[in-house]
Amino acid sequence: MDKLSLINLFQSKNAKIGVIGLGYVGLPLALRFAKVGFKTIGFDIDIEKIKKLNAGKTYIKHISADRIKTAINSKLRATVDFSEIATVNAILICVPTPFGIYKEPDLSYIRSTFDSIESHLKENQLLVLESTSYPGTTEEEILPFIQGIFSKSNIKISKPKFNVGKNFFIGYSPEREDPGNKDFTTKTIPKVVSGYTENCLEVTKKLYDQIVDRTVPVSSPKVAEMTKIMENIHRAVNIGLVNELKMVADKIDIDIYEVINAASTKPFGFTPYYPGPGLGGHCLPIDPFYLVWKAKKVGMNIRFIELAEEINTAMPAYVVEKVNEALESVGKTIKTSKIFVLGLSYKKNVDDIRESPSLVIMDILINMGADLQYSDPYLQKVPKTRKYNFDLESVEVSANNIKSFDAVLLITDHDEFDYKLIEKESKLIIDTRGKFDKSQKIIVA
Repeated sequence: MDKLSLINLFQSKNAKIGVIGLGYVGLPLALRFAKVGFKTIGFDIDIEKIKKLNAGKTYIKHISADRIKTAINSKLRATVDFSEIATVNAILICVPTPFGIYKEPDLSYIRSTFDSIESHLKENQLLVLESTSYPGTTEEEILPFIQGIFSKSNIKISKPKFNVGKNFFIGYSPEREDPGNKDFTTKTIPKVVSGYTENCLEVTKKLYDQIVDRTVPVSSPKVAEMTKIMENIHRAVNIGLVNELKMVADKIDIDIYEVINAASTKPFGFTPYYPGPGLGGHCLPIDPFYLVWKAKKVGMNIRFIELAEEINTAMPAYVVEKVNEALESVGKTIKTSKIFVLGLSYKKNVDDIRESPSLVIMDILINMGADLQYSDPYLQKVPKTRKYNFDLESVEVSANNIKSFDAVLLITDHDEFDYKLIEKESKLIIDTRGKFDKSQKIIVA
C-alpha cells in the first residue's frame, strides 16, 4: 500500500478509523466517522465509558443516547484493547493536554498514548493529533516517536522502520468542538488540516474531506497548532477586556449589556463579547498559556495574555464581592444568608465542569459561612474534582424553593431555567450573565 492506496481507502470509506480518547472531542468525532459509513473503533482507558458506549448509553448530556445507539448498531465499537490499533488505517488522538502546577504543558496523556500504541503501529497508517498544544508539538513529540520505531532483532515484536511521508503519515488537525452549540456541528465547522510533509498533508486532508463540509489546509503543523492557540487567545483576551469594562461600567452606574447591544449595531469593526463570572472549560483558561510557555522558551513575554488571565481569574472574587454588597444592602451578610446558585457547568446547556468558575465561587461562599444550595439540570450531584469536593445535590427551581433563599446567584444561564419564575419569586438576584433587566432587586455582577 502507498499514499494513493490509503487515499482511495478514505474516499471509498473502506478504511477503518481509530479514535483515541472518547471525551467531549473524541466522541463526536467517532460518531461522525461512523455516521458517514466508516468502520470506527473508539479507544479509551475508562472501562465505564466503554461499557456505556457499547450498551448504547451516553455519558455526555448534549450527546443523545439515540445518536450513540445508531452508531453502535452500525459502524462504531469501543474498546480498551489498544492492540486493535494494528487493524486501523487512521489513528486520531483526542486526549487531554492540561497544564502542570507550574504552568508548563502536561503532555503525559499524549506520551501515555504513545506507550499504548507503539507496538501495534504498522506501515501506511495515518496518525493525527487533535489535542491542543503549543506550536512545535507535532515535530517535537509525534515525529521523534514515529521515527524512533525501528526493527529490532533482540525483541520478539518486529517493528517496521517508518519513513514519514512515504510509508507512514503524520498530521495535525486541531479540534474545534463547541459543546452544546446547536448552530455548528462536527460536519459544518471548517477543519484546519496540516501534515509533516506534502504527502502527509494530502492524506490528512483526504480523510477529513469525507466528514466535514470544508477543510482548510495550512503549510505546516506549526501553523495549525498556532491557529488553534490564536483562536482561543482572541476570545480570552477580549473576554478579559469586556470583564474589566464591566467593572468600570458598574462603578459609574452604566449597564454594560446595554452598551454592548448598542455597540453591536455597528456593521463593521466591532465584535460583541460578553462578560461573565470567569473563564471555564478546557480551552480558554488553559490554551493561551501554551503560547506563553513557548514564548518564554524563546525569550519573550506575551503581556496581553497574562493581563487577560489576571482579570479573568479575578472575576469569581469580584462576583463574591457583589454578592456581599447586595446582601448588605438589605441588611444581611453572606454568613447569615441562604444563597441559591444557578448553574454549575462552565457554559450553558452542557454538563462540563472543567475549570468552572461556579466551583470557585461556591467554595469561597461556603468558606465565608454561607448556607448554599445549587440547581443545575445537567448535574444532579456536584462531581468531585482535584480541587473541590462538595457534598451537594441539585435543588429544583420551584416557587417555594426560590422563596426560601435570601439571594439567587445566576452563574450559568442554562436555557432550561424558568427566568420569569426566578425573577418573580426571588428576593434578590445577583446576575453574572445579563439575563435580567437591572432593577432594585437585580444586581449585575
